[in-house]
Parts: sequence; C-alpha cells; structure tokens
Amino acid sequence: MIVAVAPDAPAATAPALLAAAVASGLEARAADDGHGGTLVGIHGTLGGDALALPGVAAVHEKHKPYMLASREFRPLSPSVVMVGNVRIGGGKPVVIAGPCVVEDREGLLEAAHAAKAAGAEILRGGAFKPRTSPYAFQGLGEEGLRHLAAARAATGLPIVTEVMEPDQVELVAGYADMLQIGARNMANFPLLRRVGAAGKPVLLKRGFSATVEEWLMSAEYILAGGNPDVVLCERGIRGFDPALRFTLDLAAVPLAKELSHLPVVVDPSHGTGKRSLVPRMALAALAAGADGLILEVHPDPEAAKCDAAQTITPADLAGITRSARALHAALLGAGAEGLEHDLPAGSMPA
Repeated sequence: MIVAVAPDAPAATAPALLAAAVASGLEARAADDGHGGTLVGIHGTLGGDALALPGVAAVHEKHKPYMLASREFRPLSPSVVMVGNVRIGGGKPVVIAGPCVVEDREGLLEAAHAAKAAGAEILRGGAFKPRTSPYAFQGLGEEGLRHLAAARAATGLPIVTEVMEPDQVELVAGYADMLQIGARNMANFPLLRRVGAAGKPVLLKRGFSATVEEWLMSAEYILAGGNPDVVLCERGIRGFDPALRFTLDLAAVPLAKELSHLPVVVDPSHGTGKRSLVPRMALAALAAGADGLILEVHPDPEAAKCDAAQTITPADLAGITRSARALHAALLGAGAEGLEHDLPAGSMPA
C-alpha cells in the first residue's frame, strides 16, 4: 500500500501513519515525493482510522512488487542521488571512470588525474575484484582502498568501489563515497541488506542473467533497509553471440526509468567487452535516456591487469565526454521537446 500525504498536511500525519503501521505489525517507510509532499509505503494493508487522517491525499492499494523502487512511489519527479558533491539523476549525464582494478598507488593516481582531465566526475576502481578464474588478479584489498582514498584527496573526485561480502561493507564504506554491488552479487540478499543499512549511496549492477523485475527487486532490498540512495546500472546481459562479451540491453534503460524513479547509468565497457564499440554504445546509452556512464579507463589499456580488451584510453574518454555533452544539448533542444509528446513520462533525459 502506498499512501500519499499532501504538502499542506499537518506535520503529524506521516509519523502517525508510520506508527499505525508498526502497531499493526507492518513494515513502513516514508519518503518525500519531490514536490513537498510525503509518500508512505506500507508492506501490507493498513486499516482503521489512520487512512482518514487529515492530509491523506490518496491511497494506492495496488502497486508493483518493488513498491519502494516503483514509479508509483515517487510519481512526480525522479530520484536524485548525491555522491559527494556530484548529482546523479535529474540533470546532465554523469561520467564515472577509472581502471577496472586498483593495481598500485602511482598507477591509480595517474589514471585518476587523467580521468578527471578527460571529464570524469567520479572515480571508479576495484580494490576487491571478483574474477572468473581463481588465479587471476583479485585486487589489493584494503591497500587498494587506501590508494583510492589517496586518489580522491589528490583529485577531489568521489570514489565508487565494489563490495563483495556482507562482512566487507563496514570496511569499504569507511573509504568509499559510493558502494558498488557487482553483477555477480545482484542477488546476494544478505549483502543487499547490509548495504541498505550502511548509509552510503549504492550502485546496483544488473545481473547478466537477470530480468528487469529481478533487478528492481534487488533494489527494493536496499531501499527497504532504509537506504534511499540507489543508482541502477545496466551492464549487459548474457547473449548467444561469442563475438561480444555481453549484449548491452539498452531497451532496459527507458524501461527501468518508466517502471522506477531511480537513476540509471550504463556500463558500455562490460556491456560490449570490446574497446572499439565503447564510444558508440556510450552515446547510444545517453540517447536511450541514461543518467550517466561508467567506463573502464587506463593510461595504457594493453598493460591493464584486468579487462584490457574493453578498457579505453583517457583520450577516448575525452572524446566520449565531448560527444556526450553535445548529445545532451541536442536532446534538450527543440527536437527532443517534440519527441517528449510521443514518449512516456520519465523516458527522456532531464
């Protein structure tokens, strides 16, 4: 059940609804609707006099199973997630870039400075790295986190890095500005619950065999844990063609934005596995309505210890960033305004 509370409702109405839900043994969460009102999501049906409280504007008993992640829960405006001082959603597309994995301090600092100069606003890099082979380089662990913190201090870029296990959340959250849940862990429900309580923004990658609804249900775990700052990441799904590492499902971008209020970014590096395809697919992602890109960048891609084939150079990143700005400006122009009349609400970039 979703209960909409009007902007001019008495201040006691939303707390009273939450208290009534708890008294009935139901879980409930409140969030602003982006226009001065409050939305109360209740897992179950609330009876009695609570729904007659002053200021209750509407009651929606039917909704998606991912209630808190659904567009119905925040119908008036999409969510915006702040990572440090960087805004994801509701504005210009954000560029997140950096090496797949932190290899050493000096290499990371070089990559971070180069990524920032090329237009990146958030630095990515893996300190803990899940690999298909147990013999492949798995990252530097906490030493890698310290290197990431040093890169943030040197460049001013907020950092996003992957957390792989529930017991790692507190450690990683102590260094990172944003926690990444990788594709392999999208359905690691104990981990999702733990990051839901961590108090840090979360980048949730879609599992490469997951449906869009399963992806949104994973986001629901984080939101239900009390963390409203979730960014969805489309990173490609498993296809049948061996020519590509994965198939980048760009139809999922406008679909996710139609179904959910959460921001969506796209990873064309993993989504293609092929360096030459990354620039075109990055722009295609933005044309599809993505709120940003996450890209693997290395000063010397061929020497990268992880995912060299899909890693681009800082010069490539600079070209993508310039093209992305031009594309965004074009989408905000008269042509995009004309298209908006024919497209569902929330499907065009803000």
